[in-house]
Amino acid sequence: MGGRSGDDALVRAVIAWDVRNWSRALPFWQPHLLAAAPKTALAIGERGGGLSLWLASQGIQVACTDLGVSLEPARALHRRYGVSDLVTYADLDVTSMDYPDGSFDLVVFKSVLGALATKERQIQAIAEIHRVLRPGGTLLFAENLVGSRLHVWLRSRFVPWDATWRYIDLDVDSDLLDAFGAVDFQTWGVLGLFGRSEAQRDLFARVDERFTRWVPSGWRYILFGVCVRGPTRSDRFREGRVERPNVGTLLAGTIE
Repeated sequence: MGGRSGDDALVRAVIAWDVRNWSRALPFWQPHLLAAAPKTALAIGERGGGLSLWLASQGIQVACTDLGVSLEPARALHRRYGVSDLVTYADLDVTSMDYPDGSFDLVVFKSVLGALATKERQIQAIAEIHRVLRPGGTLLFAENLVGSRLHVWLRSRFVPWDATWRYIDLDVDSDLLDAFGAVDFQTWGVLGLFGRSEAQRDLFARVDERFTRWVPSGWRYILFGVCVRGPTRSDRFREGRVERPNVGTLLAGTIE
């Protein structure tokens, strides 16, 4: 999607915040999405409707869900892009879903697990996601990592919800995705989080493009992941765990 103003506008609508860094999830996910060829998808934590838009714009039927908030912003976004006929809407508690087993080919979420506040609720959510995926179904996710000590300190001072947010720690939480047969992930971003406006975050993210690969993964604050529902529970977080499909042309990209 990078390089054309229309595509950039769509990426901004999909990601909404800290766009340059978080939009790196899209080209990471896209080969897996193409390989999975889903017909039905569940998007969780979608008050803005961005990930539902990303999927619906590729012809996928999507259930756009969130808990206890109005989904009217999502509906308006989908109407603006002409994909409303592919989207349904529901109030949904990810730790206790009403959907039958194996209801979806694909599940996607961004910045959902942290809001659940405890590891027990995060485990419940992952178990429910695994349950509603069909065998062989795919989970795409992006989450906030603990990051460096500086990230932790700054959040404690400037993020109002920090005390109730449980950030993912790759050392402590490697068991969260054990239910899945395959897990692939990448970590990204060091400075983008420090921006106080989207313009500042974009500037810092440009520095991250040159800087991130040289710093330890424990300093990074974003996790992009892909999981496949399979028969084993033995796989752990391993960066680059799954060989990604050889896809010649990606249908998604980052802001350039």
